Amino acid sequence: MMFLLLVMLTACAASPQDLSGKMFTFPQETNTAHVRLNTSMEDFSAVTVCLRFFTDLVRGQMLFSLATFSSDDDFLIFTSQSANIIHLLVRDNHVIFHGQEYKLNTWSSLCATWESESGLGQLWLNGQSSTRTFISSGSNITGSPAIILGQEQDSHGGGFDIRQSFIGMITDVHMWNYVLSPCEIRRYMYELNFTPGNVLNWRALYFQMIGRVLLENKQNNCLN
Repeated sequence: MMFLLLVMLTACAASPQDLSGKMFTFPQETNTAHVRLNTSMEDFSAVTVCLRFFTDLVRGQMLFSLATFSSDDDFLIFTSQSANIIHLLVRDNHVIFHGQEYKLNTWSSLCATWESESGLGQLWLNGQSSTRTFISSGSNITGSPAIILGQEQDSHGGGFDIRQSFIGMITDVHMWNYVLSPCEIRRYMYELNFTPGNVLNWRALYFQMIGRVLLENKQNNCLN
């Protein structure tokens, strides 16, 4: 009985899975439920992360959290209680992007970029870009990364706070170790053909689901 319980609470992909047409569903506030995404890469001079999310929650919540043993806040994307603000943290440095209006109960496409050489970061939401803003320069993200969906890490792979947990659905997660061109980002946004992530690839994803997280068919609007 205990073995069956552990299997239910922890689902791990031992080989990469094609999650096309799938989504992770986070159905309730919790300080345990999350998805861990696995990669062998440990040195990033630049990052692009893209994903789609759907939520009805009006509070700050974590969309993407990458921590290393040297920093809990190496690359984080999270929303604010205000529906027109999205936060990006890179190498413990924080920037707020205003005017990022997303609708509740609707799928939103989000990409965030950063490069160490210039220190500039940028946010893209539903095809529209923010200004390029200085965040952090001069050092790469290095070390074994713990990449988490659904929770914010206050320690490597843990230290979750229920008040920052994500409630809703997430799909189409990709990560690259370079900055995507604006054209490639728009191709992702509009669900056209694009180069899949070379760090995280939704079509060949290594992942582990822990706690009350479901892997379901993606819900799309149907046209008559």
